[in-house]
Amino acid sequence: MFRDMRRKKQQLSQEECLAILNAATSGVLSVIGDDGYPYGVPLSFVRIGSTLVFHSAADGHKIDAIKANPKASFTVVAQDKVVPSEYNTHFRSVIAFGRVRLVQDAEEKMALLRALGDHYWPNHDVELAAEIEPRFNHMHVLAFGVEHLTGKQSLALMEQPS
Repeated sequence: MFRDMRRKKQQLSQEECLAILNAATSGVLSVIGDDGYPYGVPLSFVRIGSTLVFHSAADGHKIDAIKANPKASFTVVAQDKVVPSEYNTHFRSVIAFGRVRLVQDAEEKMALLRALGDHYWPNHDVELAAEIEPRFNHMHVLAFGVEHLTGKQSLALMEQPS
């Protein structure tokens, strides 16, 4: 269903891809938007197992697109250093492919919001609750089920010792 990477030598292992997702604070969610045009939007997220979790306003372009077609991709650039003398970049990135669903169950929604908040400011449950509670009914939580995960790095990074 998903294409094999053309430059297999540069492919990151699944463990490296997961490490990048765990360390990242944001990425770009891409969905099929209005009139079939791609729509990419930067989002904060947390990874929980094979699910990426986002929060969103209750409506808008992103929500309309997900309701019309849940297939999406999510891209994280972990490193992108321009090296002018090489006419190149030293990069490391990950792309996840999967389907996004709007979390409907209130208990699951609250648990995922807490996980997302704790990812960015751990052990501040009181402050997090004060942030979530007045907005809870006016936001969506999006659960992106990862079906395929791939990562790639520049040849120059492969040649550097870890």
